Amino acid sequence: MKNRIKVFRAMHDMTQEELADRIRVTRRTINSIERGKYNPSIEVAYKIAKTFGVTIEEVFCFEDDENEDAGQDDDPL
Repeated sequence: MKNRIKVFRAMHDMTQEELADRIRVTRRTINSIERGKYNPSIEVAYKIAKTFGVTIEEVFCFEDDENEDAGQDDDPL
């Protein structure tokens, strides 16, 4: 899942540590989410978005490359 956490942190002059403290996770968690190594729970995603005053969709973008093959329908019927 792609995200814009680093962009929003920069806009708010916020470090990973500061964001982590605000939403009560570790800095390592924020780092892993930013790098796309870890997908946050809906609760963590909501807290991140709320911290920046935006929607979850503005922060996170789900890309499902496996199901976006041209000409394939997701519906098996």
